[in-house]
Amino acid sequence: MSGASEILPMGITADHEAELVAADPAQLAAIEPLPMEAVLPKPEPELQTPASPWEWPVRVLFGVLLAVLAITALSFGGFYFAGFVGLIAVTAGREWHRLVAGPSFGVETVLTGAIVLAALAVFALWPRDSGLWSLAILAAGAGLSAGVAHLRGKSELWNGIAPLYLGVPALSMVALDHYQPHGGWIVFEVFLITWAADSGALIFGKLIGGPKLAKKISPNKTWAGFIGGTLLPALIASAIVAVLGGDAEGAAIFGVVLALAGHAGDLFESWVKRSKGIKNSGGLIPGHGGMLDRIDSALFVATTAAIAIFVLGIDPLFGAFG
Repeated sequence: MSGASEILPMGITADHEAELVAADPAQLAAIEPLPMEAVLPKPEPELQTPASPWEWPVRVLFGVLLAVLAITALSFGGFYFAGFVGLIAVTAGREWHRLVAGPSFGVETVLTGAIVLAALAVFALWPRDSGLWSLAILAAGAGLSAGVAHLRGKSELWNGIAPLYLGVPALSMVALDHYQPHGGWIVFEVFLITWAADSGALIFGKLIGGPKLAKKISPNKTWAGFIGGTLLPALIASAIVAVLGGDAEGAAIFGVVLALAGHAGDLFESWVKRSKGIKNSGGLIPGHGGMLDRIDSALFVATTAAIAIFVLGIDPLFGAFG
C-alpha cells in the first residue's frame, strides 16, 4: 500500500490499487506517485494595494499645515506655546497608552496628560525657578503611573515611562522658548533641524534606496535616508546661523548631533510599534499616521538640545546676534 504522504496519479483510487495488487504487484510498483505540490491547490498571490497618487501631496500638505501651526504658536510664545506643546503631548500620550496598554487605556491616558500639563503649567507660571520642580513632577508622575498600571494589570515599565518620554521633551521645548534673550530663535532652529532630518531621510531614502538601515526594526529606512537625513539638518543649521551672524561650522556640528538624536527617536518608536505588532500609532494625521508618528524624532531632539544648552552650556546660535 502507498504511504500516507504519497498521492496516486489521477484516476487511481484505493479500490483500483487493491485490484492492481491482486492482478500484478509489479504493475503497481511501476506507478510513480505524484508529489504533494502537484495536487495541492496553489495559494492565491497576495494582492498589493497600489499607492494612492494623493499620498505624497496629502503628506506634504499636512506636514506644512502642522509646521505653520507650530510656528504660529511659537510666535505668540509664553502660555500660548506651552498650551500648544501640552496639547501635542496629551494627544501623543493617548496614542502611546493605546499602543502599550491594550484596549483599556483611558485611566493611563488621563493620568499621563494631567502630569505633563501640571509640569508645563508650573514652569510657565514660574519659569525662572521651577525647572527642577517641573522635572520632579514628571519623575513622581512616572512612579505614580507605574503603580496605577500595576494595580490595573498593565505593564509598569511601558506605562510608567510615558510622563518622562513625553513630558521631558515637552518641558524642554517650553524651557528653550524661555531661554533669554533669543529663545524663540533657538526653538525655531530646533524645529528646522527636526523637519530637515525627517524630510532628508524620506527624500534620500526614496530617491536612492539601497541597503536597509535597520530592517528588523523599520524595513523602509535605508542608509541613504540616514545620511541624507543627517547632512540636510547640518546644512540648514549652518545656513540659518550664518544668516544671523553666527559660526556656521559650529552650527553644522550641532545640526548633526540633533539629527542623530532624531534618528534615534524615530527608531525607538519604530521598535516599540514593531514589538507590539502595530504599523502606525494612529491615523490622526493623513499621510503621517498618528501624532506620535509625527513627533517621535522631535522628542529626542528637544531633550538633546535642552541637555546641550542647559547642562553643557553650549550656545545653540553660536555667536549670532552678537
